[in-house]
Amino acid sequence: MSQKNPNYRWFVVAVFFFFVLLHQTDKLMIGSLQVQISETFNLDDFKWGLVNSGALAVATILYPVWGYLYDRYARSKLLALASFVWGATTWLNAIVRTYTGFLITRASTGIDDSSYPGIYTLIADYFGPNLRGKVYGILQLAQALGFLVGMILGQMVAPMIGGWRSVFYITGSLGIVIAALIYFGVKEMPRGKAEPEFEEIPEMATFRFSWQEAKQIFKKRTMWFIFLQGFAGVFPWQVITFFFFGYLETVRGYDANGIVTTMAPVILILAFGYFLGGLLGDYFFKRTRKGRILVASVGVLLGAIFLYFAMTTPLDQSSRFFVFMCLTALFMPLPGPNVVATVYDVTVPEVRSTAQAIEYFIENSGAVTAPALTGALIVATGDRSFAILSICVIAWLICFVFYLGALFTVEKDTAHLRLQMAERAKEM
Repeated sequence: MSQKNPNYRWFVVAVFFFFVLLHQTDKLMIGSLQVQISETFNLDDFKWGLVNSGALAVATILYPVWGYLYDRYARSKLLALASFVWGATTWLNAIVRTYTGFLITRASTGIDDSSYPGIYTLIADYFGPNLRGKVYGILQLAQALGFLVGMILGQMVAPMIGGWRSVFYITGSLGIVIAALIYFGVKEMPRGKAEPEFEEIPEMATFRFSWQEAKQIFKKRTMWFIFLQGFAGVFPWQVITFFFFGYLETVRGYDANGIVTTMAPVILILAFGYFLGGLLGDYFFKRTRKGRILVASVGVLLGAIFLYFAMTTPLDQSSRFFVFMCLTALFMPLPGPNVVATVYDVTVPEVRSTAQAIEYFIENSGAVTAPALTGALIVATGDRSFAILSICVIAWLICFVFYLGALFTVEKDTAHLRLQMAERAKEM
């Protein structure tokens, strides 16, 4: 398929959709396997938390490295490499037979978890600012669907095919297949190609990574608030991913079938929430440069409120619990595509991977402690509900405050980027 074909960019979206879907299946499936894996290695909640914190720690350390490489070299080839690493490390994680080996190999799976800035920046060079939110929403929809597929594999398929190791072999193999598809099927795009100021320019200049421009990232006040909300904002996702299935089993008494029938619709609504967030973000962005931040702030506030109502629902009122979880799932992903799009609304093309990687680095610097902290809090209090709810609600309320701060800076920073792009266009 030719890069000049106007439909080619949607082919690229489709490839990355399946990358995100299968990679998130592989990454998030472990949450639904908590009981099985804990029984294999005789783990308590604290040791289980360490397993997941290890992968987060590795991903955190490598975010700046991946971001720099994506801004210097061909992103498509680096993404193919990341996909191959995903497959290989998942296989290693399935092979080991000791807790120490499992802890180390699970940590190694974090190497490719920091690969996402390359996807988002390459997509930004295929789609202009007014479309990016929707496209990022589609890709993050795949992330939520990966959670659903992982849950099904962990709760229903794994017991039928020989246990958790067998599904790791399957997802690891798919990672290598996707690596080949990206390597041979996805073409690189000049950085900044989709910026509106360059629409009438036949020959794009090559924008190269610059340390001077990288330093400018920290002079954008909007980025300060993006970084701060990222530090707190990923806590709830890690807590829910790694502990919520255990909560459903041990606190609410759900069996595997009950978990799937309850959580499958919730996760489907979560997936739609990503697309809805991108759609609303693009809609309001066309009317005010504050639009994306407004959508994100509403999302975290309502997500916190409805999760509180869900987890304080009496155990015998399963229908009420389900309704509040559906509402939580609708609103909590609204910030996702809008945060990514906002980073690219205020940073120049040649350092966008670096900017996104720094944001993820700061996110994971906080989130790396989330599984271990939650596990320790559960052990200390003996109350899973309290640990999960308190960490999630506090983190989201902190994010809401930082989004309010960004509302006062985002218009100025966005206008400055458009002025920079206009000046570059005149020089071509």
